Amino acid sequence: MMNAPLKFRPHHFLCALGFQGKGYSESFTENMHAIVVDQLRAEGGDERQIQTVGMTDDICGPCPKRRGRLCSNQPKIKALDRSHAAALQLSANEVLTWGEAKARIKKHVPVGSLKQVCAGCQWLEYGMCEAALTALHETP
Repeated sequence: MMNAPLKFRPHHFLCALGFQGKGYSESFTENMHAIVVDQLRAEGGDERQIQTVGMTDDICGPCPKRRGRLCSNQPKIKALDRSHAAALQLSANEVLTWGEAKARIKKHVPVGSLKQVCAGCQWLEYGMCEAALTALHETP
């Protein structure tokens, strides 16, 4: 039986790529690990389907900043989503596989561009996403 597609806000595609076991809270990090490591990075993970959404998603569930279907920092998150949707050429409710998402990231998000694409993200300064993006570009 096929799992229902994961639901991701546009900016979570790059967050999933860069995830290194850190998050806003223990429950958030455990949830992120269950999605990214146990599903997307597991064998066959490139076939996992993801649907783009405009509100809180499967990653947001246990986030301490979640306020119903929105975020306590909604203006910043909305700006990140707009930037990422444009960069990855994502449309609302689009369904793609994790492998297709990584191919789009590789094609449309060059190394060194996260300062613009992810402007305002508090995680940018740690370099985890840039390292993951560089590694993705180095894979054949």
